[in-house]
Amino acid sequence: MMVETRDLLVEIGTEELPPTALARLSDAFAEIFSHQLTQHHLDYDSIERFATPRRLAFRVSSLVVSQPDQESVRKGPALKAAYDAKGLPTPAALGFARSCGVTMNQVEQEESDKGAWLVVRQPQPGRLTAELLIPILERALAGLPIPKRMRWGDHEDEFVRPVHWVVLLFGDEVVSGRILGVATGRDTYGHRFHRPGAIRLTDPSDYDGLLRETGRVEPDFGRRQARIRQQVEALATEAGGKAVIDAELLDEVTALCEWPIALLGRFDARYLEVPSEVLIETMQKNQKYFPLRSFTGELLPCFITIANIDSLDPLQVRAGNERVIRPRFADADFFWSQDLKQPLDAFANRLKSVIFQDQLGTLAEKSQRVAQVGRYIAGLLAYDEELVARAAYLAKCDLMTAMIFEFAELQGIMGRYYAERSGEDPAVCAAIEEQYLPRHSGDRLPSSVCGQVLALAERLDTLVGIFAIGQRPTGVKDPYALRRAAIGVLRLLIETPLELDLWDMLQFTAQELRTKVDASVAATEVFDYILERLKGYCQDQGIGVDLVEAVLSVGGHHPSDLYRRILAVRDFRLLPEAEALTAANKRIRNILKKSGTLSYGVVDQALLVDPAEIELDGRIGELGPQVEEWIKNGNYSAALSRLAQLRPEVDAFFDRVMVMVDDAPMRANRLALLASLESLFLGVADISRLQPAGLI
Repeated sequence: MMVETRDLLVEIGTEELPPTALARLSDAFAEIFSHQLTQHHLDYDSIERFATPRRLAFRVSSLVVSQPDQESVRKGPALKAAYDAKGLPTPAALGFARSCGVTMNQVEQEESDKGAWLVVRQPQPGRLTAELLIPILERALAGLPIPKRMRWGDHEDEFVRPVHWVVLLFGDEVVSGRILGVATGRDTYGHRFHRPGAIRLTDPSDYDGLLRETGRVEPDFGRRQARIRQQVEALATEAGGKAVIDAELLDEVTALCEWPIALLGRFDARYLEVPSEVLIETMQKNQKYFPLRSFTGELLPCFITIANIDSLDPLQVRAGNERVIRPRFADADFFWSQDLKQPLDAFANRLKSVIFQDQLGTLAEKSQRVAQVGRYIAGLLAYDEELVARAAYLAKCDLMTAMIFEFAELQGIMGRYYAERSGEDPAVCAAIEEQYLPRHSGDRLPSSVCGQVLALAERLDTLVGIFAIGQRPTGVKDPYALRRAAIGVLRLLIETPLELDLWDMLQFTAQELRTKVDASVAATEVFDYILERLKGYCQDQGIGVDLVEAVLSVGGHHPSDLYRRILAVRDFRLLPEAEALTAANKRIRNILKKSGTLSYGVVDQALLVDPAEIELDGRIGELGPQVEEWIKNGNYSAALSRLAQLRPEVDAFFDRVMVMVDDAPMRANRLALLASLESLFLGVADISRLQPAGLI
């Protein structure tokens, strides 16, 4: 039987929506509505999303016009309580039938392994989709991720922005009702200036075409973004360069316009004497412009702006944009020249008046601690301690410059420029910028040793210090970004890699804080906290938590070494012998635990009588030295791969040998044999902790 369907169009017309939230709101709107349709058993083919600064919309294709008929099943009293000794219905049974609107003749019995009950089955005709759309839409709007809703006029309804029109068109019919205080209809509205009047829709399929051709609005976010990119790239090529297209800026600009028109603007080339990062920051953040670079990488004295109007006089629009950027560049040029009047280290004294944290002292004091921790780490790496100390001394000086007061996002970057102009060592200059790396997930790491050491020392001081004053992250609160700092420490140690003892570095860091706080306990807490973050770090790479726990359970202070062991266990898991050996390790662990023995000694070959235990002992003796050598050299994958060869002997041992025999010397000897086998695996990880569900 053919099921009747229609297309549905929903559009919420508003005042300008927040640009950074537009894509997220559009996705959530369609997803929540889709979920509601599914819950109400309303089938459809697909949902197409639309979003502009003045509208959130979607079109549902082939939505059924009514719910399917269903059968409702109501469960009544248990059979033993439904009839009396004479087989007549009890008051409970009669009441149940009455509540369902049926007679006892229409009541059925249902049996299962849990018992027998009375049931009433009744057909439930499906409701018309049009009757359900208003409440479904209301629930979808109420579920949108809007941090702060607003009211307007004398309305009680709340939304992210005032609502001016609502389109709710099911097929060629309007679903009448009120949404957010506005009556539903079939009229949409085009561009605020090009086509401000109403545009009547007769069918949902007309929506995007009419807006595009008549309304001068590109309603599709993706198509509008592609159009912006195409225009920007074409203009950049005409200007003899390549546009710098930041993904976040492109999203924001797409959310700021409905009919994008790209325009090329220019500025005075003398401003190119200011560091390019400053000019780019100004263009991108303040003006939403796309900067241009030459094909060899130099910044060009021009930009591309996106107008939300196809002006009859584009030269005036371009001139206006050139005019507003001029004073911003003039300010940047002034800050640059003022800061260069003195060397970078001249700003160090000002750090004494800036509090890092009340209990932990000033930025100057923090810099001194970081310098000492940095010296210590540099010594471990056989690197120049004086270079690291100098970098730490200058690391925060740019925070006191005029440029950073205006462009805080450029801290470190400007420090590098000022250090270079002050004649500092190139390694120091690079480290000043690299101390902040990685800034976020997936960001690059410091490439210089000096930068790696400074970035590590900076984070360790912050982590231990903040933990010592009792302000470790809780829930969503993390004002000092300690989670990010901990992940940064892991990435520095693992991905660089740096073969450093994390526990040892934390203890030294705690000692440097002793004049401010007692950080001895905090060092241990931070160690545990960072290793706990290792689980999330590995999960992001598709590595199960049980693998990480298997490695962490046997201890270790070097994250780079821990990570190599985790990768080795991941490889081991792929071997056909892995599941059986994991089960055997679990069995060994349980046997040793129940034995209550603290020390097992060495295996006495004279007490080995069963061929299976003799063979296992021989194989352990044969493979053991090489496995231990591989473990000592960090070749954990090879060690586990070789240990996998023990599976036949391990299987035979557990098939034929009783460990907990009455003969005490023999029992102790067999426990020692199992302990020797377990110790080989424990050189890498506690394999018994691997979960069977994750085995391949």
